[in-house]
Amino acid sequence: MVSVDDDINIGDTTDLPDDTTGMGTPCDPEKVYFELQILPLLRSNCAKSGCHDEATHEEGIVLTSYEKVMTTGEVTPYDLGDSEIYEKMTKTDPDKRMPPPPNNPLSSDQINLIAKWILQGAQNLTCDPDAGNCITDNISFSATVKPVIDNSCRGCHSGAAPSGGVSLTDYNGVQAIATNGRLYGAMSHQPGYVAMPFGGARLPQCTIDKVKAWIDSGSPNN
Repeated sequence: MVSVDDDINIGDTTDLPDDTTGMGTPCDPEKVYFELQILPLLRSNCAKSGCHDEATHEEGIVLTSYEKVMTTGEVTPYDLGDSEIYEKMTKTDPDKRMPPPPNNPLSSDQINLIAKWILQGAQNLTCDPDAGNCITDNISFSATVKPVIDNSCRGCHSGAAPSGGVSLTDYNGVQAIATNGRLYGAMSHQPGYVAMPFGGARLPQCTIDKVKAWIDSGSPNN
């Protein structure tokens, strides 16, 4: 998440849509929601220039939307063994796994989330994380902020050449842009910042409010 002064191709970030999927429908913690949980992970780690975005479509695979994931990613609902996207993410051979080096492999939590989504039928379920009360008390880095960064930001902001020179692989990197205002500015699509997640929908307001509450509490490593 970077300001407009960073040397990256920001493209057209005007009028990016907010995530309004499933408005009013509370999220079930036992279910996996594609737009809310899976797509941000794929955009951050896979649907990038040189890999599986619309322009590059390496090996004909495009991972920018539910329709493209299902038609080009060889996902078989309820079947991990017949889902190519899952098999490549779990390869131990660096020459065969996705994302390929020098990108970091997906974490076990991220792989398990994708597995759970496939085993639940690889559905395009939607919900509204802002439905009901948004609790912003006692927000911690480990339980709330880090999972958001890992799923929506880390794919671009990691490795030997992180986007915009901003690495978000650990607390120190996140804390640095939290204290100077860049994290909240980019995440909330404030003027003067590149809207993040780059090229994707704005994060749910409750998620943004929780990150803001953590920042306002001093961005602790808790």
